[in-house]
Amino acid sequence: MVIKILGSGCPNCRRLVKHTQQALDQLGLEADIVKVTDYADIASYGILSTPGLVIDEQVVSAGRVLRPDDIVAILSKK
Repeated sequence: MVIKILGSGCPNCRRLVKHTQQALDQLGLEADIVKVTDYADIASYGILSTPGLVIDEQVVSAGRVLRPDDIVAILSKK
């Protein structure tokens, strides 16, 4: 599984990385977490606000910092 965090590296982006790792730990899953900071790459996903969360090339969230429980719910459906 590849999880991408789309954003400039701002505090919200860093929080989303942390929450994503917490969700993975809670589920006992492993994934590659990739930080995408290039604006052209971010725009290619069609999101207008960051941070964005992409799981296996599917945008699942944009413009907000999901809580670990929210990410657990998304990952549980995968």
